[in-house]
Amino acid sequence: MGRIAVIGAGMGAMAAAARLAVAGHRVTVYERAETYGGAVRRFERDGFGFDTGPGLLTLPAVYRDLFLKTGKEPLEDCVELVQVDPSSRHVFADGTEVSLPNASRAGVVAALDEALGAGTGQRWGDFLVRAREAWDRTRRPLLEEPLWPNWQVLAEREPYPALPHKKLLRTRRASTLAEIGAWELRDERLAALLDAHALAYGLDPRTAPASAAVLPYMEHAFGTWYVRGGVRELARAVYERCVRRRVEFVFDAEIVRIAEKDGRAAGVELADGTVEDADFVVAGVHPETLRGLTGHPLDAEGDVRPEGAPARVGRFTVLLALRGARDSGAAHRTVVHAPDRGAELDALDSASPEGVTPTVTVLRPDDPALRPDGEHESVVVSAVLPAQPHTAWADLLVEAAATVIPGLRERVLWREVRTPDDRAAGTGGGIAAPSLAAGQGRFLHPANTTCLPGLYRAGGWSHPGGGLAHAGMSGALVAGLIVEGPEFRGSQ
Repeated sequence: MGRIAVIGAGMGAMAAAARLAVAGHRVTVYERAETYGGAVRRFERDGFGFDTGPGLLTLPAVYRDLFLKTGKEPLEDCVELVQVDPSSRHVFADGTEVSLPNASRAGVVAALDEALGAGTGQRWGDFLVRAREAWDRTRRPLLEEPLWPNWQVLAEREPYPALPHKKLLRTRRASTLAEIGAWELRDERLAALLDAHALAYGLDPRTAPASAAVLPYMEHAFGTWYVRGGVRELARAVYERCVRRRVEFVFDAEIVRIAEKDGRAAGVELADGTVEDADFVVAGVHPETLRGLTGHPLDAEGDVRPEGAPARVGRFTVLLALRGARDSGAAHRTVVHAPDRGAELDALDSASPEGVTPTVTVLRPDDPALRPDGEHESVVVSAVLPAQPHTAWADLLVEAAATVIPGLRERVLWREVRTPDDRAAGTGGGIAAPSLAAGQGRFLHPANTTCLPGLYRAGGWSHPGGGLAHAGMSGALVAGLIVEGPEFRGSQ
């Protein structure tokens, strides 16, 4: 078997490394940071622990499959997965609120009807049925298969179904997520609930295709999961699985060039001038970084590029160390919706977004591993904001959190701020969204193969896009393409 150099130790890159090692390849991972995990990082201080990247997991089956295919220990023997129930609590601009059960359509319908009024639950439930249709139409090409050579078919065809309009005696097809909210949900709070799933990935629902309906559907259908000890524990488990499969890791190792020979990738050059030969190179980095490492474009004419998400947005996070025990019955995740949705969306593409209050997510895990004792609590507060936000926004996020955490202001021992540009926090200054159909291809990501033979892409900035599950699938696709060759068509 061959020698494989992997650039970066993010989740997608490590998933590829583990699978390739099991297939008999000799794999070395080069990571410029001092640790593994990419955006899946942890901050610790004074006995408090915080996930500074993703705080929850959907589609755990992706990592169950990874552990099944790379060893005898199943995922649940390596980490403890806990279903979060309720899945989320939502506080809307008009003061109403609702807690949504985890992975229960009937429970969600009943909760919405009770909290927001009769009929709201049914409209949301009917929307989920249509979202499932979009999911069924796109699941394989956008999650389980390499990107089609004729990807334009995915770009042009909207998989979200048209909705019959009784009064007009015809059907009407939504082209954006915002149109679904306005035409089908017909309630500002339900529209805000829908918008929040797009905003979490830095997508503007006014321009995101209707196919983005798969984002809330995935959470509803497959549940919301927490990894005991924090999601960083999942990264640790994947790293340890790689090590057990004899993957070598070299940290504090910056790659400055991808070596080429006879028109194909032939290894990597480190900052100290050392060149390490390889038969294949797997790059788990942003496309712009990858082009810099090769010195020439890697995409074929007409190939897709990640242009769908706004370029200047990222996740702004405040880590709060609190005195006092977590109140009984507190939701793991609470979403405090923006008082002015239009102003919030305008701010995503504004050079001067002062005075705008964003949608804020508050994570309060009931996890002894993340606090010094039972008389303290660790909380992560975050929002998607322009990549160069005002420092005053940390106060805005804390103010929003104070509306749902009793006595918050008096409980704060200290706080730590992570901005979208804070690469040490693992955010990378941007958000990679899952690949979405329609939208003229602007919401697809570059294929796992490149125009340079022997060079492959993995991770959230490549097909099938961002998020823990999608990054894990990118590793599976890359491994399949290297082991089986270009005829590989994905999992069966």
